[in-house]
Parts: sequence; structure tokens; C-alpha cells
Amino acid sequence: MTVRLDQVPALAPRPVRPRAWLWLGVFPLLLLLLGVGGMFLFGTQALREQPVSFWGLAFGVPLLGWCLLSFGRVLLYLGQQQVADGWDQAREEDLIQKLRRGRRVQQVLAVSLHTALREPEASSATQLKALLDGVKALKAQPSRQDQSVLRHSRIAGDTAEVPELALHRVLTQMLADLAPSLTQVPDATPLALLLEVGSTLPENVWQRVWRQAWSESGIRQSTVLVEEDGLEALDQWLDHRIGDQALLLVVAVQFAPQQPEGTAEAAVGLLFGNRLTQTVLPSMAYLHRPEQEREPTTDALLYAASQALDWVPLDAQSIEQTWRVGVDTQRDAALTTVLADVSIPVKHNQGFYDLDAQLGHPGKASPWLAIAAATQTIQSGAGPQFIFSGGGCVDAGLWSTVLTPVPSLSK
Repeated sequence: MTVRLDQVPALAPRPVRPRAWLWLGVFPLLLLLLGVGGMFLFGTQALREQPVSFWGLAFGVPLLGWCLLSFGRVLLYLGQQQVADGWDQAREEDLIQKLRRGRRVQQVLAVSLHTALREPEASSATQLKALLDGVKALKAQPSRQDQSVLRHSRIAGDTAEVPELALHRVLTQMLADLAPSLTQVPDATPLALLLEVGSTLPENVWQRVWRQAWSESGIRQSTVLVEEDGLEALDQWLDHRIGDQALLLVVAVQFAPQQPEGTAEAAVGLLFGNRLTQTVLPSMAYLHRPEQEREPTTDALLYAASQALDWVPLDAQSIEQTWRVGVDTQRDAALTTVLADVSIPVKHNQGFYDLDAQLGHPGKASPWLAIAAATQTIQSGAGPQFIFSGGGCVDAGLWSTVLTPVPSLSK
């Protein structure tokens, strides 16, 4: 279940301390007056003729009553204090447990990213430089479906290539990027697969292409599909499978989308490991728990962004690059407000990368594309990265995610 610090109960209300002026001044005097007055009104003539007994009762009974009432009041106060202390201690333990769970991280172990900015034979470094330089691949060009000219970006390749063959080529290249890391992992290591594909190709077609590319990759580990989608799958993994020996392989592809206008083709492969159990492969970066806004409002997005930073924990001023992807233009004002309120240092055309403007909307691949680009940026020597990402559904809440470099052993 999602970690919600805003649902942690409040501290227990503290009892009011007994007022000294009331219990040492007013109450004793009032009880004495009642005691003396009662003796004069209800005492017998014989009792009045015995001054010691008369005054003993007149002062003794009120004093005894005051002692009993004071003792009861002190016991009530101490009991309320103990109840409040017990509540606060249980709350503190629950809060610590939630913080520990919320601050779990995933190791990013391998990355493959293919967009329109990466030529078939080009290196990932060339693509990353183009992204960081703000090169735009979003342009008017023929679509794969009917060759109608629409503004979108396509994964580089022969424009006349059969879509099935083009997808097979892209998947083969992506798996070739990931295979060297997986060859270092024992064959028996479980591999959980999150496969997200958005395409006009029928599901049975792209599934067949995927199986063919996988069988040709030489990767020996067997896979089990993950049921959840998007960053929700990662959030659930951090909650329930942080102690697993399994690695999480994410393959996210948008290829020949249904409505190409304003979209981006992208193929992303990411390999994640649990820091507590995975010791074979070196980490490229740490991916911290993503936080999703609960409703499409500025306040909800601000809470999500602040909480994502707190999971690290990290000062917003430490963020070196901020990425935006899969975000509808209607949220521009909200993003601007949130960036200012959390004090993430962002300058125009410097440190802020709008992948939607550069490539187009990548659909289901949106968050993974940004994570891959941010990881490669960290590998090039950059510091912490922040990501605002949407997904395949426009109405879905935006996610805030932080990636940080792996601490150096020399520090």
C-alpha cells in the first residue's frame, strides 16, 4: 500500500495540569467554610460544648475531603499523561516505520534508451547530448500507418521499413544494451518483467515480435510478468518485494501510436535491483520512491513533489536537472508554481528539459524515458535529478520522482 505521511494521526492532546491556585487556595478555603458552616448549622448542642471535637470535625472533615479530591485529581492527571505518552510513542514508532518504508530505493543497474535522436549505429552518449542540448525531433513527417504527414517523432530507421521488422530491430537493439549486465547475473536469478507497449500493431503481433527478440537476445533468466502498470508497479515493488532476490526488468515501448500527432516513438529498457539483496552489479544511480498527486490540483502536485524530495531526503537546491514528460500543457501553470514553491533551481533553457516539446508525448513509456535519460545524465557526472511525469492516460495524476548518484566509497 502507498505510504501516506499525511494520514499519520496527530499527537495526543495533553491533559491540563491541576491549577495550583485552585487546589491550594480556593478549594481548601471553600471546603473549610462549608465544614465550619455545616457544624454550626447541623451540629448538636452537646457537640458545641466540646470545642476539641467540634473544631476537629469542622476542620478535619474538609481536610480529609480535600486530600481525597486532590489525590484523585493527581491520579487522573497522571493517568491521562500515561495514555497520551503511550499514544505518542505508538505514533512515533508507526511514523518511523512509514519513513523507513517510504525511503526505500531501487538500484538502477542497466539502461537502454532509443528515441528519434538516436541513430541505429549511434551511441547512447550522442543521444544524451542531443537531449541535454535541447535538440528537437518533433517535426512534420510521414506516419508509419498511412504515410500521412503529421507532427511527431519516429525512432530512427528506414521510412519504408515494415512496422513489424522495425519493432523487432528496436527491441533487439534494446535487449542487446541490457544483455551484458544480465550475463553477469546467475541464471537462476528471478527476473520480474514489466512489459508496457503502446502500438497500433495488434497485441498478438507485437507479442510475437517481443518473444522472437527475447529468444534471440541470449538472456538466460526466465521472466514472470508484473501485474501493475507504470510507476505504480515500482511503488508496489518497494512496499512488498524489497527483500526479494528478483530483479525488476522494465520494457516500455511506444511504437506506431494510434494517433501519431504530437507523439513520440520510444523504446526504454531498465533493470532495477534491490539494494539489500543485489550485490553482483554496480549501481548506476538510486531511484527513490515516486509520489503521485492525489488529484489534478496545484496543491496536490506540490505535496507530491515535496514528499518525493523528503523521501531522499534532499534539499531542493541540490537538484541539478529537472525533466518533464507526458504532461498535458494545461498543467503548465501548476508546474511553474510548484517549481517555485519547492525552490528547485530552474532557469530558462538551463537545467529544465521538456521531453514533450523535444520528442512528443511518449505515452506509456513517459516515466521510464525520463528515468533512463536522468540515469544516463547522472552517469555522465551530474548530480540529483527530478522528474515530473504523466503516462498513457491524460487524466492520471502526475508523478514526482527523484534520482540520485550512488555515494562514493571514498566519502
